[in-house]
Amino acid sequence: MLGETLSTLGWAVHSIEMKLRRINQLGAMPNQLTLLRLCVIPFIVLAILDQYYRTAFALFILAGVTDGLDGLLARILQQRTVLGQYLDPVADKLLLSTLFLVLHHEGLISRRVTVLVFARDLGIITVAAILYASIGMKDFRPSLFGKANTLAQITALLTVILSMFYAPPLVLLVRYWSLVATVVFTVVSGFHYAWEITRKLSAPAPAAPAGNQPT
Repeated sequence: MLGETLSTLGWAVHSIEMKLRRINQLGAMPNQLTLLRLCVIPFIVLAILDQYYRTAFALFILAGVTDGLDGLLARILQQRTVLGQYLDPVADKLLLSTLFLVLHHEGLISRRVTVLVFARDLGIITVAAILYASIGMKDFRPSLFGKANTLAQITALLTVILSMFYAPPLVLLVRYWSLVATVVFTVVSGFHYAWEITRKLSAPAPAAPAGNQPT
């Protein structure tokens, strides 16, 4: 009876410790900035739908600043958390994919670009979640192609919104080529990601040390 009581008490203490850790992670400054970026998304969407493109542009810049600051503060303040490792890329993909959908709805970005971007990001998130839940795979670091794709997407979104209230030839030229680059890098990075996952899943498991071999 005493053993069961102590076991229950130990489980309760462990549960409280885990909840406190989650609260502490959520309260870390980098994660607060990531949450701010998530909160900005609906306001950018509303600004675009109401054709307040200057406001949408300013809010998108703000979201980009928070994206840069959260990583910088995580290193300076030594506040890198497990929550932040997953929350930050999800926030980025949600921001970019949402804006592509909204700008397509407004007729500012073609259906081809939007479908490719949304399908790739949705596929990556789905596959990552399945692999994490099934085999505990956690290593989903972006490749060089993935980083180039993110840069192309951000540039495309910025110039598309900017061109709605300021459209010199240079902005229009950058808008065109950044959309082309987005299509190219979306396809390339998507196939590269699939190849990397296949390679990792096909890799043989490390051999057990000789001392641990069954006799």
